[in-house]
Amino acid sequence: MDKQPPSDNQGGIEGIAAVSQESLSIVVAGGGTAGHIEPAMAVADAIRRQEPSARVTALGTKKGLEGTLVPERGYDLRLIDPVPIPRQLSSSLFSVPARIRRAVTQAKDILRDVDADVLIGFGGYVSAPAYLAARSLRIPFFVHEANARAGMANKLGVRLGGRGLAAVDQSGISADVVGIPVRKEISSLDRHGLRAEAREFFGLDPHAPVLLVTGGSQGARSLNTAVSGASRELGAAGVSVLHAYGKKNSVEVCHVDGTPPYVAVPYISRMDLALSAADMIVCRSGAMTVAEVSAAGIPAVYVPLPHGNGEQALNAKTVVDNSGAILINDDSLRSHTIVDKVIPMITNADVLAVMRENTLKSGHANAADDIAQRVIHAAR
Repeated sequence: MDKQPPSDNQGGIEGIAAVSQESLSIVVAGGGTAGHIEPAMAVADAIRRQEPSARVTALGTKKGLEGTLVPERGYDLRLIDPVPIPRQLSSSLFSVPARIRRAVTQAKDILRDVDADVLIGFGGYVSAPAYLAARSLRIPFFVHEANARAGMANKLGVRLGGRGLAAVDQSGISADVVGIPVRKEISSLDRHGLRAEAREFFGLDPHAPVLLVTGGSQGARSLNTAVSGASRELGAAGVSVLHAYGKKNSVEVCHVDGTPPYVAVPYISRMDLALSAADMIVCRSGAMTVAEVSAAGIPAVYVPLPHGNGEQALNAKTVVDNSGAILINDDSLRSHTIVDKVIPMITNADVLAVMRENTLKSGHANAADDIAQRVIHAAR
């Protein structure tokens, strides 16, 4: 929305200065999972860096993780009712129109209250009502799709006139490919400078190649079994391992004295140090995981979740095609796979160097700043 022009007693240069100093009001809408919230927060941080006086408001619902994650990042969080769409024919379908109208009304009230100049949505339950509200109020809005296949809310947003931004090409919406915004702490991570500190922090070998293994906060049984089952061979090959196995899981490790440490922990809170210590990572290929690993320039072994529509494999396609990573199907991952495929890569410095370069080329380390520039320009 346009800010008010200067009054008659604010003419000339003083009047122009008064208008230019008006704070922009920008709303980021993304909720539910970290995959929607983290890109929103990365863009919010970039907006604050570029336009410190801007008012940034986060729009979410009571249903997702935003109730915890957003306030922790220091942003004002406004909530609307979630409107999940039933996947199957049921009586709950009949209540959807009324619930959507209520959520859109709530979103419009919030956009008016914060005098929003522009909105950017990142998918999830909150985004469809936000797009409808912005369209109704004639507020320009953006639609960012982090996944390889766009969700219903973001498809709707683009059809309503939102400017599409996507992580990859052929996502199912008309969009500029800008990548996934990641935290500045990751995109500007000085891995080389932190390497010694990081390895000392986790008790890893200061000189051996380090394999980082993580299945996310909940862990991943197939990754845990395959890698821990190859612990003896990894140690014998001179590889040190940092393995986050998940708070509800456990692993059995066979460590031989005199070989590099195999450090198994339920959860890693200092992921910046974990990424700095690692020469290679074995992990799932969620959109945010691929974005952060690529931005940090770490060669990867991606093991997509075996569920869903094959989206996780598509998330990793670009970096795999560029030879910055390899992809192993979940049902093919065994301990001998680690021995036959991973050990030869991580113990070959030349292979790692080429993969690091290709990984960095595959990422969009400046995505957050790029998107923030677009949003600020639209707000003005």
